[in-house]
Amino acid sequence: MIYITRREQFNAAHRLYRDDFSDEQNRKVFGKCSNPNWHGHNYTLFVTVRGHVNPETGFLVNLKDLSRIIQEQVVEYIDHKNLNVEVPFMKGRLASTENLAKAIWEQLETPVKTLGAELHCVKIYETENNIVDYFGE
Repeated sequence: MIYITRREQFNAAHRLYRDDFSDEQNRKVFGKCSNPNWHGHNYTLFVTVRGHVNPETGFLVNLKDLSRIIQEQVVEYIDHKNLNVEVPFMKGRLASTENLAKAIWEQLETPVKTLGAELHCVKIYETENNIVDYFGE
């Protein structure tokens, strides 16, 4: 079994809040991340797939194909967008990086299989200090 990772980047705004919380409760739970005027991040996304090396090509997947899938299924929807209001696959979810990782997994799991690989991990760097790994569990 071999693992290979593709890195992509995107910028997006969001706000952490719950409609069923008061403004005070949102501020208490989410702090400055609950700013009603939003805030943004320069995200770095790492998508790791796993499988076996194709003896004809010498690689697991063509990284150009993996990049295209990530671009078409994820980046085109979220780059320079507001995660709370503009991203269809984030509808009904609190716009945390944890939920974003799960949503991205859902967007990529089936298309990655068309490459003859299996999705292993979605890793998102929200900041250099805040990182989420999701393994589809």
